[in-house]
Amino acid sequence: MERIRRSVVLLSGGCDSAVTLALARRECEEVYALTVAYGQRHRVEIDCAAALAASAGATAHRILEVDLSGWGGSSLTGHGPVPKDRTPEEAGAGVPPTYVPARNTILLALALAWAEVLEAEAIYIGVHVQDAGGYPDTRPDYLEAFARTAALATKAGREGRGPEIRAPLLHRAKGEVIALGRDLGVDFARTSSCYDPAPDGAPCGRCDSCRLRASGFREAGVVDPRAAAGEE
Repeated sequence: MERIRRSVVLLSGGCDSAVTLALARRECEEVYALTVAYGQRHRVEIDCAAALAASAGATAHRILEVDLSGWGGSSLTGHGPVPKDRTPEEAGAGVPPTYVPARNTILLALALAWAEVLEAEAIYIGVHVQDAGGYPDTRPDYLEAFARTAALATKAGREGRGPEIRAPLLHRAKGEVIALGRDLGVDFARTSSCYDPAPDGAPCGRCDSCRLRASGFREAGVVDPRAAAGEE
C-alpha cells in the first residue's frame, strides 16, 4: 500500500487499537491519535493510550471528554454489572450489556471532524470480525454506511477529498491481530483490555474482553506480558 501523508487513528488503549496505530505508522507519514473519555469505568485504558501514542511517535494525541454515562444503557459506563465467566458462545449471543449506544458512530464523527481540519486522507479504527457477532457498530455494512455518510456530511467529502475509513483488522481473528502486533513490534504491556479492572488497573481476567485477549495470545503463541507479570 502506498504511504499517505496524514491520518487520524482512534486509539482506545486496547490491543486492537494499538495494532491499528502501528499499522497507521507504517502506512502514513503523520499519525494523529484520538482518544475519547466517554465515561467508561475502565479509564485505565486512557493512560495506556497516552503511553502508546508517545511510544509510537504519534504527531499529536488528543484526549476528548465526551461523557456518555449520563445516557445509561451500558455496563461499561456503570449501568449494571459487567458479565463475567461467559463462554465464547454466551458472549457471542446477542448484543452484550457492554455495548455503548452509538459509541462508534460518535467516535468516528469526532475523528471525521478532526480529519477534515487536518486534511487527513484516512481515519483508522480497530474493529475486527470477532466483535461483529454482538456489536452492531463493528460490522462491515456499518463501516460502509458511515463512509458514505462521511462523504456527504463534510465540505471535504463533497469536494471529493474526504478521508477514507480504514479498518485494517476487520477480517482478522484475535489471534491474527496479536500475531500482527508482535510482527510490528507493538508493546502489549502498554495495553489494557479489561472491562472491569481493579482500582489499580489490574485486569479481572474474567470479563469477555479479558477472556478474548487471553485466547488471542494463546492462538498466536505469544506470551501476554501482562499475564506474565501476574496481572491476568
